[in-house]
Amino acid sequence: MHELSFGTWLIHISSVIEWIFCIFVINKISTYKKYNLFFWLSIAMVPNLIGAMCAITWHIYDNQDVLYGLVTLQGIFTFIGNSTLALAAIKIFRGTETYE
Repeated sequence: MHELSFGTWLIHISSVIEWIFCIFVINKISTYKKYNLFFWLSIAMVPNLIGAMCAITWHIYDNQDVLYGLVTLQGIFTFIGNSTLALAAIKIFRGTETYE
């Protein structure tokens, strides 16, 4: 794990922990009646978390070329995550609840 400095590792790991914590907090907030739409925001955050895990895994193994596919996966999950976050934000902004 010599590829990154201690400070960079600290930021990477703390960001992932913070993201996981935020998912749980937003999910808890969604249990209140007037914040039901926030459930979708917490779900929309998961692809970005997966992308971050791909990046950290690649760094843990010293950025080996054989694992370069993780970089591609990270980019794909970041794109999907940003898209789902945008859709969740639009849904919250509009305030439309879908009942099935």
